[in-house]
Amino acid sequence: MAELNSPQPQQLIGQQPFKSVAYTGLNVGPRLIILGAVHGNETCGTQAIRRVLDDLDHQRLNIVAGSVTFVPVTNPLAYARGERAGDRNLNRNLYPVKQPRDYEDHVANWLCPLLAQHEVLLDLHSTRAQNPPFAMLGPENNVGELQPFIHYERERALAKRLGVHRFVDGWLSTYASGVARRIQDAAVSGKQLNPLNTDPHYGVGTTEYMRSVGGYSITLECGSHDDPASPEVGYRAILNTLAFLGITAAVAPEPVTKFEALRMYEVHDKNHVDDTFSREWASFEPLRRGDLIGSRHDGTPVLADADGCILFPDAKAEPGNEWFYVTRTMNHI
Repeated sequence: MAELNSPQPQQLIGQQPFKSVAYTGLNVGPRLIILGAVHGNETCGTQAIRRVLDDLDHQRLNIVAGSVTFVPVTNPLAYARGERAGDRNLNRNLYPVKQPRDYEDHVANWLCPLLAQHEVLLDLHSTRAQNPPFAMLGPENNVGELQPFIHYERERALAKRLGVHRFVDGWLSTYASGVARRIQDAAVSGKQLNPLNTDPHYGVGTTEYMRSVGGYSITLECGSHDDPASPEVGYRAILNTLAFLGITAAVAPEPVTKFEALRMYEVHDKNHVDDTFSREWASFEPLRRGDLIGSRHDGTPVLADADGCILFPDAKAEPGNEWFYVTRTMNHI
């Protein structure tokens, strides 16, 4: 049987079956699912998962309680192409649909019910930029309409055992506030909007969907795409997760005590093709209040409104889409 990362005949690309591998222990325990290659060019999770599968199959590791499901390649089409997406970003607007319109809709119709069978999700990713590993977390406990949640303590406890020292939260609420601003601006200007960019649920990806069905979840950015250390980060995070949850009999890791905690609070859209950054920014670069981040096409400066960090700057963003996010420092996660 050919490996998924071996060359595929052109006519078979996009036709591979979806694959998951599950192990169940003899004793009662949590139900964990681990994803790789949600984005097809982010292969560190795939490598890490396959290494753990080899450990399990050769009895270097044993599942003693609960269950764990591995999905080495979540988006086979994007993975076969070596690209971020097949037809669209799988990690946006992730819901089952009655009438699939693109490849990622088919993935969603398989993946979402699979996620709902589990309690905990670890989703392994990587970044274009040369950033240290970091984890994206969910909200604090709440009963709001956007992302009600009751597992704040469990999610944070697991996050502190992954082996990374930087944590970011506030994604979906910040995305939703950006949607609200787009709608308000369009009402004033009369500009036509992309319907996806005016739907707060377009910000829902794997972790947000997992929380919507009662679980908790973490996105782990293991490092840059091409860093040979990134698969090792993912591998260690998997082992730590299995041990901490009691799925294996390994000694549970201690929580990290020194870390950086950041909360996303605002997204700035690119409004015009000639909006430009003041320089080449990288995620997590510090900002001081009043720093010049960029300029609008008419010369209006875009300034930092507070001390913090810039996150996910995208000089190639299309007008009407996210240009960059800003964060503030927190004293807890």
